[in-house]
Amino acid sequence: MNLMNRPLTWIAAGALAVVSLPAMALEPFKAEYLASYMGMQANGTMTLASEGSNKWRYSLNVKNQLADLSQSTVFEEANGRLRPLSSNDRSVLLVKKRNVDATYNWSSNQATWTGDVKGDRRGPVALKPGDMDALLINLAIARDLAAGKPLTYRMVDEGRIKPMTYKVVGQEKISVGGKSYDATKVSRTDGNKELIAWVVKEFPVPARLLQREGGKDALDLTIKGMH
Repeated sequence: MNLMNRPLTWIAAGALAVVSLPAMALEPFKAEYLASYMGMQANGTMTLASEGSNKWRYSLNVKNQLADLSQSTVFEEANGRLRPLSSNDRSVLLVKKRNVDATYNWSSNQATWTGDVKGDRRGPVALKPGDMDALLINLAIARDLAAGKPLTYRMVDEGRIKPMTYKVVGQEKISVGGKSYDATKVSRTDGNKELIAWVVKEFPVPARLLQREGGKDALDLTIKGMH
């Protein structure tokens, strides 16, 4: 995965908890983050909003002088699973623009992609129960982390099916708004890339998300407010 093209797809797959555990009751929210991207300060937000009829929209956005990045997924709850219905992945990096839409058809069990995506990545890809996109994997991680289950998943993304495994790497203190919290630290590696998330039970989203590439910090999000 090219960091410059798709930084949010990587980090979104580690955005951990947007549910109240263990009941998984979804509640709308807006979380504001202090962000650093490409060595510059940025503004970041995560939101969860109801769209009615058992449908929800989950979004992640990061913006600074060099980049405007956003990713959102519309999903539903079905038989205890969170199923993606559609998603949009958009980025503007200086003069380079990219926009990709995905459709997850659970009647035909196929996923397809349109927009700025290569022809061999447009699908269709056969879907199986439990398949998710990068944003929805966070919900499964939150649930399974609390239950002590293995954090192993199948992500369906731009014509590919990609296994993902996370591991708990420790406990740490983290400061949010001048207050200290206990956090569980979770990590996933993929080649020379690593995603680290600090999960705090008092917050419905990660207190911090850090993406590293080649041993260097690439994208860092730290929560500063919740509405």
